[in-house]
Amino acid sequence: MIRSELLQALAKENPELRAEDVERAVDTFFDEIAQSLAQGGRAELRGFGAFSTRERDARKGRNPRTGESVSVPQKRVPYFKAGKEMRARLNT
Repeated sequence: MIRSELLQALAKENPELRAEDVERAVDTFFDEIAQSLAQGGRAELRGFGAFSTRERDARKGRNPRTGESVSVPQKRVPYFKAGKEMRARLNT
């Protein structure tokens, strides 16, 4: 599912809301999750899963075009762990 499909599904389920209101709600939802992760926190949605970040150490990489060795800096990457109910829905 892509963002536009999510917006359409929410608009269909909530015909009393204008399309702009649905879009604003979705934007706010994702912005709040991203802001929480950027501040080093996590976002937990009971029954769905939890978003957090993980640290990746600095390492030596390789430029695939030239084969040249390059330095890749340490960074934080987003991580998602599915909740118990989500895993159960996927494996029924």
